[in-house]
Order: sequence, then C-alpha cells, then structure tokens
Amino acid sequence: AAGTARGVALAAAAATAVALAVAAWRRARPVREVLFFPSRPCCIEALLAEAAEPGAPARPCPCPLPSGDTALSRLVRRLLSARRSLDLCLFSFSCPQLARAVQLLHRRGVRVRLVTDAQYMGLHGSQIGRLRHAGIQVRHDQHSGYMHHKFAIVDRRMLITGSLNWTTQAIQSNRENVLVVEDAEYVKAFQDEFERIWEEYNPANYRFF
Repeated sequence: AAGTARGVALAAAAATAVALAVAAWRRARPVREVLFFPSRPCCIEALLAEAAEPGAPARPCPCPLPSGDTALSRLVRRLLSARRSLDLCLFSFSCPQLARAVQLLHRRGVRVRLVTDAQYMGLHGSQIGRLRHAGIQVRHDQHSGYMHHKFAIVDRRMLITGSLNWTTQAIQSNRENVLVVEDAEYVKAFQDEFERIWEEYNPANYRFF
C-alpha cells in the first residue's frame, strides 16, 4: 500500500512538473499572431478597466456592444501589454477605442511617441489632436509625400504591422491584415526606421526658407 501511495505521489508530482514546464514554454514562446479585418464592433471597456486597475472588480458596461474575442480586442490587448514604451508610426489614426488605449498607456507611465502624416492628422475625426493634448509626443512630415507607414513597436520587442490604418472605417469595413511578432531582427529594422523618421521630423530640423 505504501508503495502504491508513493507511486501515485510520484506520478502526481511528475504530472505537475510537466504541466508547469508546458506553461512556462507557452509563456516563453515568442508571439506569432495574424489578425484579419474587418472586425465586428465590440466593447473593450473591460480590457481598458483591467489595464487601468489590475485586479479591480469588473464593472458591467451599459453599452449594447458584445465584448467577445475579436481582431480589434486582440490588437488592443497587444498594445496594453506595453510596460515601458510604445512607438507608433501611423498614416491615419481616427479610431477612438485605440486612442483611449494609447492614452491609458501614457497615463500609466509608458513612453509613447507617435509619427504621423501631416495631411491626414488634421482630418475630421483624427485622434492626433486629442493625443497631443494629453501630452503624448507627436511628430509629422513636412514634405509632399505621404508618411504611409502603419506599424507599432511595443517595449522594443514586439512589432505590430500590416495594411491596417487605425481608423474605424478600416477596422469595421475593410479587408485588412495585421501581423504581430516578437522577432528581434524584424523589430530592430522597424525600430531603426522609426528612430530615423523621428529625428528627421524633429521640429528643430524644419527649414521654412
């Protein structure tokens, strides 16, 4: 009987060790995710509330939108995973939900920098003015060509890029794609491009005459 008990205990311990190892392996795996749009309208209030006050009791949202798993909610989760920095390089940014997520990160102490297109930042519905007013650093081009990039870098380790403009129209109506990867080689290439553009668009370098 004692031997049987020891055998059961050893088997249980082995099963626990395997489960912990699998969980650790899953956590350690680099992110590889593809998101396809359009994404059906969804409520992200629970995601924002959890990011603002981790562990706080969930409060029901009175809006009629569902809060299920969608391409938009997954994109928001990836953004809200930022702990130190978020660099955004976006042609057009008019989605209020994504803007709220970015503002939340800024209030939480994440360093947010945003590069955008001068012509599109002033269009009706653009969130750029609101983000600037919140204290987020914004720089834009000063030439005739479009700043047409669409990518984000989270904590200098995760790249979010694809065809998607951060607009409600694109999210809810367009056929779009977003690739989310943790790959040091790709992240470095995009980070280098961001830093180059960030410096090029430094207002101190503007030439008006």
